[in-house]
Amino acid sequence: MRNTRVMVAATAAALALGLSACAGSTTPGTTPSGGTAGGGAGATPTANAALTAVFNPSDKKGGTLRFGISSDWDSVDPGDTYYGLSWDFLRNYARQLVSFKSAPGKEGAQLVPDLATSLGKASDGNKTWTYTLKDGLKYEDGSPITTKDIKYAVARQLDKGTFPNGPTYFNDFLAGVPDGYSVYKDKNLDDLKAIETPDDKTIIFHLSKPFAGFDYFAQLSSTSPVPVAKDTGTKYKEHVISSGPYKFSVYQTGKRIELVRNDQYDPATDTDTGRKALPDKITVEIGLNAADLDNRLMAGDLDIDLAGTGVQAAAQGKILADPNLKARTDNPTTARANYAQINSDVAPFDNIDCRKAVIFATDKTGYQRAYGGDIGGTIATGLLPPIIPGFQEMDLYNSKSKPTGDVDSAKAALTKCGQPNGFETNISYRPERPKEKAAAESMQQSLAKIGVKLTLKPYPAGDYFKLYAGKPDFAKANKLGLMVMSWGADWPDGFGFLQQIVDSRVIRPAGNTNLGIKIPEVDKLMDQALNEADTTKREAIWGQIDKVVMEQAQVIPGVWPKSLLFRPDTIANVFVNDGYSYYDYASTGVANP
Repeated sequence: MRNTRVMVAATAAALALGLSACAGSTTPGTTPSGGTAGGGAGATPTANAALTAVFNPSDKKGGTLRFGISSDWDSVDPGDTYYGLSWDFLRNYARQLVSFKSAPGKEGAQLVPDLATSLGKASDGNKTWTYTLKDGLKYEDGSPITTKDIKYAVARQLDKGTFPNGPTYFNDFLAGVPDGYSVYKDKNLDDLKAIETPDDKTIIFHLSKPFAGFDYFAQLSSTSPVPVAKDTGTKYKEHVISSGPYKFSVYQTGKRIELVRNDQYDPATDTDTGRKALPDKITVEIGLNAADLDNRLMAGDLDIDLAGTGVQAAAQGKILADPNLKARTDNPTTARANYAQINSDVAPFDNIDCRKAVIFATDKTGYQRAYGGDIGGTIATGLLPPIIPGFQEMDLYNSKSKPTGDVDSAKAALTKCGQPNGFETNISYRPERPKEKAAAESMQQSLAKIGVKLTLKPYPAGDYFKLYAGKPDFAKANKLGLMVMSWGADWPDGFGFLQQIVDSRVIRPAGNTNLGIKIPEVDKLMDQALNEADTTKREAIWGQIDKVVMEQAQVIPGVWPKSLLFRPDTIANVFVNDGYSYYDYASTGVANP
């Protein structure tokens, strides 16, 4: 997932492929042992107080929770979004079959029922999964939510021509999906036999291959119900029909969002997820200058940076130098990697030694500084973060022994690939994200030492994957040899982290998050891992995949990031949810409503 999730290794191991996923027994606002977490109202600010407990716990309703973000994201349509911030935030207006629990720390990585009465019931060797809906579920207009609405929601997002964003898990795993299937070409849902709805309360998914972790698919935003009569295709984002505690009152593309309470939402149907729905109103200001956003957070003029990737360099320096400000921060470790994809479709990167040259030459300390230095993350040597089970230590390109770049090895690789004097290529990034720009500029400087001239190509974050870096024809035609990328686990195991960025079979005409890794050996290893019942052996394969990707010089590792999040005194009931790696946007309230 783009810019997403936190996970501690112990929890990840317990949840690998969903084989041991289960609902927790403690409630939000308490520690796992049952004690009150984080102090009461007006609690003394303490650094990292919201990492594993609720800081300033509260049940007070009212007030306006104010979000800000420097750039728009892909979409508010639950069927066309693949940003972690979006998956966290949309739980305010959309519900799924199951959900990560709104709870601090490890408890937040547990799957619990949402629209469904329980987690999925597997049969046919994990190839068939059945869910039953709760009673009393309604949309914002008072009409009932049925399983046919959920089938339709999943069916519509199979059309990646219409909805290029979002993962391809249902496309990849549902049995017998007709080629080119689209609800907009064939309104007859009966053609999609992979999903049955024998009645309004029961939905059955049939898979083409076993998958023990299907509950992770069921928590995807694409299972948020969509009423057929209200679907307007690509314009649905202009008025998403709410199934959650809030509904849209204002939607201005790229400018502003306002949510107000949905009076048809019944908390009695939502006793498992831990959603608190505390504020009366939620606002999002979009397109803010990143530095201004940080200053407004510190001044109490905004409550939360929706992007959730941490403050910028200037604010970081100010915060860390002031004990009072530092006490209002959280610095979570994430199951994420920041890196640059090397595009082997763009010459001379079709030659492995040219790819190796730029990896050797990149100043890893410069990449790290772009993301805030040591507090922003550790220098990466591969894709797979150390907190994902299966991680294997390696350093094929001397990132640890020569972190400022191995110029000699880089020049030797250039000579071997027939480019002894270097070459020219382009690098893409999202300009609304100063850290990505800084990373691109750092690579530009370090690669110049070996004669490689990088030209920076900024593309807007909202369409970065749909129209630019994630569109192979565009990337090749515009000679995007390098593409700055940030990726986090869709859920906390090797499959949830790797599949959508390294499996070549997920690549489509647009909206890709695999920006060019096409290695047959990797595809075979992905299949081997899915068929491996032994957890230890399966986890070892994830590390093996990571090593193959690096042996083939497919990416320039940057950092395994951490985020310095600022926690203003204006918010209450705040905690980092390990299922999303952000503050929990469905449970945060206003300190003095």
